[in-house]
Amino acid sequence: MEYGVILPTISPSANREGIEAAAEVAERLGWTTVWTTDHILEPLTDTGGAVTYEAISTLAYIGGRHPGLKLGLSVLCMPLRNAVLTAKELATLDSLSGGRLTVGLGVGDQDDLQEFAWLGVSGLYHRRGAYVDETIRLWRHLWSGSGEPFEGRFHQLRDYYFGPPPPQGAELPIVVGGRSPAAYRRAGALSDGFFATRFSAPQLAEVVPDIRAAAETAGRPMPPLSVRVRIRFDDPPYRAYTIAGSLESMRAEVRAYRESGVSHMAFQLGQTDPAKLAAVAERLQREVLEAL
Repeated sequence: MEYGVILPTISPSANREGIEAAAEVAERLGWTTVWTTDHILEPLTDTGGAVTYEAISTLAYIGGRHPGLKLGLSVLCMPLRNAVLTAKELATLDSLSGGRLTVGLGVGDQDDLQEFAWLGVSGLYHRRGAYVDETIRLWRHLWSGSGEPFEGRFHQLRDYYFGPPPPQGAELPIVVGGRSPAAYRRAGALSDGFFATRFSAPQLAEVVPDIRAAAETAGRPMPPLSVRVRIRFDDPPYRAYTIAGSLESMRAEVRAYRESGVSHMAFQLGQTDPAKLAAVAERLQREVLEAL
């Protein structure tokens, strides 16, 4: 199983030094991948709100500084973005990074409805699943180098040229996140993997049959499974699913993921201070992962 880190790009205290420290410690520990999460505008709170580093441009910055790391998006809220422009941004990033990109896609949920309004795409909210399905097909078409027309519900392209294609071409990995039957169908029928967020290993096991059934119906193999999990050693567990508690229980949870077929774990370390972030990552590696 491979490991990666979620870069601390969204937090009231997010900062460039913390993002850089997360990438540095991941590379030093032999973890394979750095991931960014996606929001564009965050709600205003009594304390101001969360600093939000844009997901794609942050990966471009880190990819240039750390050529040994793979780059991942976990996950883009795709209906907030123009699919053709995003296809160009991602193809460019894959090209400039030498084919190191994996793209995670999601549709957003009720908590994101205000963000749809802020970005002027409220009309897409109730059609967002169809928009993401078409986006996947559109990207495969553009990234393949095809100049043939594309006729979709949301996009119609004729007499165009798309370049540069990504080095990975139409095989550039697209993984799907979500917690709905539609997301599980999308993962099995259209994507290259399911990226689970806030799933324990038993919860993930419950949805695997739905993903596998969708893949079989589409004549495709069961896609790989990856997870994003929060880590807490000394702080109280976060309200969402968190790997915390005794060292033995933390090891048992990682082991359960591995035994359930998860091929990649991305850790959200809960820190933006460079020294504290590195300390959590090093402790996780030393006391949990190496002890398995």
